Amino acid sequence: MIYNVNMKKLAKTQNNETQKPIKDGDTVEGAVIGTGRSSIFFDLGSLGTGTIYGQEFYKSKEMLKDLNKGDVIALKVVDLENDEGYIELSLDKAFQDKIWDDLKEKRDNDETITVKVLSANKGGLIVKVDGIQGFIPVSQLSPENYPRVNGGDGDKILTKLQELVDKDLDVKVFDVDPGKEKLILSEKAKESLKIKENIKNYEVGEVIEGEITGLVDFGAFVKFSKDDSEPIEGLIHISELDWMIISDPSEIVNIGEKVKAKIIEITDQKISLSLKALKENPWKEIEKEYKKGDKIKGKISKFNVFGVFVEINPKIQGLVHISEFESKEAMEKELTPGKEMEFEIISIDSNKYRMILKKVS
Repeated sequence: MIYNVNMKKLAKTQNNETQKPIKDGDTVEGAVIGTGRSSIFFDLGSLGTGTIYGQEFYKSKEMLKDLNKGDVIALKVVDLENDEGYIELSLDKAFQDKIWDDLKEKRDNDETITVKVLSANKGGLIVKVDGIQGFIPVSQLSPENYPRVNGGDGDKILTKLQELVDKDLDVKVFDVDPGKEKLILSEKAKESLKIKENIKNYEVGEVIEGEITGLVDFGAFVKFSKDDSEPIEGLIHISELDWMIISDPSEIVNIGEKVKAKIIEITDQKISLSLKALKENPWKEIEKEYKKGDKIKGKISKFNVFGVFVEINPKIQGLVHISEFESKEAMEKELTPGKEMEFEIISIDSNKYRMILKKVS
């Protein structure tokens, strides 16, 4: 095991003051006084003599070879008294503590570090930082590396993530907890300042022209730019793609397609877009055409947890609430998607784009 930590960082001036009682897990300072075939001994002052030997010696062999007699380093107590009467020590554990402290410092200082991707799972990427295993969740990947998989298929997401194995990524420390051995990293955080500055070039209500760069089950990504500024990426949520209710973004747009969209929300690091805001609102005059109590024909569209959607026309859908049926099973047994039936309008609200229906017996 080789760590990218300088041994001299742990070497310091010997502390000859009387030391307090120690316990397993404490960090102590020791001066090298001798070596054995597979061991090294340290003077721990008033505490006595300590040793690193056996498995702990071999784990730290690469680091220990740089030590000279008299060098003072930080060590971790793993046993107050072994069979030979020595305090058993670990350099490996002391180094790990130092690495965790360095990671906390990098987090607090908002530093960027470079890591190599070792492997991937459906949730993200596994890396190592000086021997400490870290994780980059999918949600913390940069827009460039985010797996745009329509439908959220886990196997396809994994395939996309595996393409990043063996690549170097610049990341920031997002969360660090030595007690739980948890290290979460973020790739997109390193771009946060640049994104914040770029977003200042835009305002709500502005219409942009861009290209669809990715489709996911919750919407479509659009890349666009203004003048000579860096390209930025916004999201059109699935509910903002069209006035009609859709289940797949690919029903409306395709990757590579050029689109115009309206900016409907801006946060520090995100721009939300809308296609439907640039389309004629089919609900605008609907209360002139329909009113409460009207009997209308509609086509069964699809079921959801609230009931069943009914297509009145290609852009307008009403809802028959599940409470109109004895159970979800009864609803699905009684109604067939695609079948045309007669319904009565219970309520209609053009401002909330909502029409509530009940089935006419």
